[in-house]
Parts: sequence; C-alpha cells; structure tokens
Amino acid sequence: MGDRDWGQIMKQLSSQDAQFLYAEDNKNQTHVTFVVICDPSTAPGSRVRFKQIIEHVESRVHTSPIYKRRILHVPLELDFPYWVDDEYFDIEYHIRHSRLPEPGDWRQFCIHLSRFHSRPLDLNRPPWEMYVIEGLGNIEGYPEGAYAIATKISHAAADGTAVINFFGGLYDIDAKGTPVIPLDPNSRQPEHRKPTPLQMLKRGLENQVRAQLRVAETILKAAPALAETVLDTLSGKEQPPKRVIPDSRLNQGTSPHKVFDAAVFDLKDFKPIRTLVEGATINDVVLAISSGALRRYLEHHKDLPDESLMSFVPVNIRSDKGGLKEDENPGNNISMMNTMLFTNIADPVERFKAIHEETQGHKESKIGLSARLMTDVSRHIPASTQFLASRFVLSNSAVVGRITNLIISNVPGPQVPVYMNGAKVVRQIGLGPISDQMGMFLGVTSYDGLISFMPTSSRITVPDIDFFVECLRESFNELKETAGKQARGAAPGSKRQRKRKSALSKVNARVLIKKTNVK
Repeated sequence: MGDRDWGQIMKQLSSQDAQFLYAEDNKNQTHVTFVVICDPSTAPGSRVRFKQIIEHVESRVHTSPIYKRRILHVPLELDFPYWVDDEYFDIEYHIRHSRLPEPGDWRQFCIHLSRFHSRPLDLNRPPWEMYVIEGLGNIEGYPEGAYAIATKISHAAADGTAVINFFGGLYDIDAKGTPVIPLDPNSRQPEHRKPTPLQMLKRGLENQVRAQLRVAETILKAAPALAETVLDTLSGKEQPPKRVIPDSRLNQGTSPHKVFDAAVFDLKDFKPIRTLVEGATINDVVLAISSGALRRYLEHHKDLPDESLMSFVPVNIRSDKGGLKEDENPGNNISMMNTMLFTNIADPVERFKAIHEETQGHKESKIGLSARLMTDVSRHIPASTQFLASRFVLSNSAVVGRITNLIISNVPGPQVPVYMNGAKVVRQIGLGPISDQMGMFLGVTSYDGLISFMPTSSRITVPDIDFFVECLRESFNELKETAGKQARGAAPGSKRQRKRKSALSKVNARVLIKKTNVK
C-alpha cells in the first residue's frame, strides 16, 4: 500500500481532540458521563434484561466509529495520536452492571454516578464504558423498575454535540424498535489501520512543517481585525475594560473524588422568564439561573468576590457546509467564550439584562475575536508543543493562574420521547470534566419538555453539592415568580390594567363634556 492510500484511511486526532487527551492526569480526567433513565414498563413483557442491552448495543456499533477504535500514541509525542481499530474489541468489557443498595434513593444514585465518573478510562481500549444501574424505582419521580445506563466517553473522542449523535444510533422513536437514525444493515465503519513507526515519523515531520505555515496563515487572515483593534487603541477609542478572573473556592486544587447532583425544571417555564428581558434566549436564561445560584452559594460561604465570576461557555462551531461528515469525524469542534456572569449584581432582573447584553456583544466584540482567533491558532500548534504545554500547566496550575472560574455547557437534547430496548427514556442527565483552578462543570441539557442543571465538582471544592442544587432551585423560582408578577401586571383585566382603564375613561369623559359645552 502506498503512502497516499495509507494517508486516506488513517485518522489522527485533531488538535482540539488531543488537547483533552494531554490535559489528563491522575486527578484531572477529561471524559464526560451521559446518563439515561429508562422505564421498562413500555418494553415487551415490561422487562429488559442486561443481556438484551448488550445485544442492542452490539447491533448498533456500526453507527459510530467511537465504539471500536482506540488511541495509538506517536513515539515521543512527535505528532498527534492516531485512531486505530481495536483488534481485541470485546463488547462485554465495555458494558457492566450493578444495582443500588437499599433503599436506593437519589443520594445513593448520585454517589454511585460520582464514583463511576471518578474512575479513569482505560485508554488502551476504545475510550468508552457503559454502566447499567438497576434499582432506581424508589427515587421520587422515577417509575417502578427504572434503571439507568451511564455512558462514559473520553472528551478526546467526542464533544457534547457528538455525544448526542453517538446516542442517536442507539435510540428508537418507539417501543417497537424503529431506529431514530435509519440503519443500513450492510454499512460498515471504515478501517482504521495501525501505522508503522516509520510512517508515523514521516507524517509527523510533514505535519510539523504544515503546522507552522497554518499558524501564520490563520494569523494573517485575522490581521485586518487585529489591525483595527490596534488602531482603535492608538487613537484613544474606548476599549472594553480589562477582565479580571476573581479568586473563589471554585479555583483551588481539585481532587480525584467527584461529586454530582441535579435539578430538573419544566422547559415551558423558561419562556415567561425570557420575557423579563427583550430579545433574551433560553441560553441567557440558563446563564441567569446559574449566576443567581452561584451568587447565593458563595454568599452563604462568605466567599462572594467583588468582581463578577467568569465562565467558559462552549460554542458549537460545526458547519453542514463542507468538511467531514459527522459519522466520519465525531470529535471536537467547539470554541469557548469567557462570559461574565455578573454575580456582583444583586437584583436578578438587572443581572439577567447584563448577561443578555454580554452574550449579544460577543460576536462583534474584541473578546469574541480573541476567543475565535485562539481557537483557530490552537488547531495548528504542533503536537509536541501542545503536549509539553499541557504537562507544564498541569504541574504548575498555581503559577499559570486562573483562566476562568467554571464551565457552563448547554447542550439541547431531543424534545420527543426516545426508547432503547423498548424502554422509554424518561430522563437525561450528565457529568462533565473539572480541573485544578476550574472546579465546577455545570452541564445543562433539555429533553422531552424538561431541562436539567447538573453540577459536577469535587469533594474539597463543593462538599455540599446538594446545597448548591437548592441554590439553583431558588434562583430559578426567583426569576419565575418575577416573570409571573410581570405577566399578571400586564394581563388584560388585571388590577393595574383596570386602574389605567378607569383613569383613561375619566380623562375621555372630561374631554367629551368640555366639547359638548363649547358653544
């Protein structure tokens, strides 16, 4: 086989994929855990056996390359790792089974998930695991016989959107087993063959040269916008104020022991909240609720900084035009915006307004430009440089300093019920990665009319994760009640409207009398 043919069938991790891989150590894991709660009452015989789950997953492994490929590192990290087929792939290794101990309550379930999430993946195998957890029927709001399927996937293999697509291949649109994504029984994933050391060395040297050229090309493309920024500065034009990343308990060293909890709300309640601020989006509401919860939590611990907290907010930059198809490259394609949460504003509506203005301004602002430029440049930095930089950051996080306070990631899910093995999926929740100096990942996802807020942290950072979830509920209720009062005040027939109508009637009556008396 010639080098040209070899290059067409071999797949390397992208620069962004590799960043997640290089950022891992014994306590900073970069995988995500996605959890579905299933109701077996809709399945044939109202029961789903563990063996059936294995058989179902095995029948769908052809829908995503994530299932059967593993990571192969290049010697000395001279180039980005490769995806290669796992010649010893064993579906039963990747799917395991357990049961909650009695009484099987919500707290035990969260602890169970936290322990599963805390354990690193075996990166010598395809980087995913499934964990079937039975005995959830005693949890309030869950149906009798409910069970969970927790799937842990390396972030090097998939971002939030790719994880949703990964599950699309497993889901059905009904209890009969009609796939969400039409399946071709003859389809197969392309082979990912293992390259030889000589092939990796040759390609690595070529990529090193290309990387330098691409970095320069990316900077040149951004030159007009960068020049405009420089000219604005030299001319004395007002610039955005320098952003300070304040210190808080979220920005200390983390630990390998993760904690998790979740709050679930009705998505329909978010639409009235949006009306509090003209033009606001659901994502703005998510950030406003999160900001209010963080303010309450840090105030309680007497740790609320005078400056606003900042949050990385991942932005999906996938495009349907050009590029690889999703099933060919399910890795990462995201940018990060470092967004002010205005936790230093006490009034919830004023805080909401400030957040909306912040998110609206990102696209045109210098802040948005710098974030996009850094994302584009980082795609072309050579592997060896990225690897050494990641090792330095991990071992010197206190020296490098804070780059943000936390991550808030909102990934919408399907708004219609889906099924797996005939069992209806009644909830979707998930756990995300944290690291030193960034000790909370607040994941948000919506499904079938519900929206879940799911904080992941560590025991030393947020030892009272249940209290933080209560702060989320209080922040949500505060905005909901404010929106309700506003709606009642503006509704036809309300007391305010009746007073206004009465006053207008009196004015009109006086005008009419005056006109009638004119000779």
